[in-house]
This record gives sequence, structure tokens and C-alpha cells, in this order.
Amino acid sequence: MIQITFIDAEGTSRTVEAEEGATVMETAIRNGVPGIEAECGGACSCATCHVYVAEEWEAATGQPQPMEEDMLDFAYDVRPNSRLSCQIRVRPELDGLVVHTPTRQG
Repeated sequence: MIQITFIDAEGTSRTVEAEEGATVMETAIRNGVPGIEAECGGACSCATCHVYVAEEWEAATGQPQPMEEDMLDFAYDVRPNSRLSCQIRVRPELDGLVVHTPTRQG
């Protein structure tokens, strides 16, 4: 199984198992990870699944597509490594992925 680690703003780390083909957002919701609200259910029409991708994983997760970039305009405290977790598809190359959640969503 593929593992993803979510680290919240206080530094609490949660490592969960993810299914290949799911999104990072779906993985967070299935595992009750705090800090991921996902109000739109993964339709890339809100910014409530915003995460910061750890530097060493930025190349593997890729860059946001234009639609995602537009939605990130609505996210809180956007940074160069900001992504919407609904747009990151879980695949074997992301085993060990580390993402941080912001202090709040939206």
C-alpha cells in the first residue's frame, strides 16, 4: 500500500495508507485527517483541500493545471508549493509523500 504523511500546522504527523488511483484528498477524508474539508467533494471548485507539498515531493506531484491555479486564488496563505489535494492522484511513485495542511482552509 502507498503511504502518505499529513502534517498539520502544529506539527502533528499522521501517516495513512492510500489506494492507487485515489486522490490525496480522498485519502485524507477516508482516514479522518483533520484540516482537509473538501467541501466540493473533489470537483476542483473550491479550495478547502489545500495542502503544501513537501519540497522533496514537488517534482513528483507536478505543477497545478490552470483550473487548479485559478482555484488556489481562493485558498488561504498560498505558497509556491501549494496544491489542491483533490488534484494529486495517488500512484506508486508517491509512496512516502509528505504534505502539510495550512492553519485553516479557505
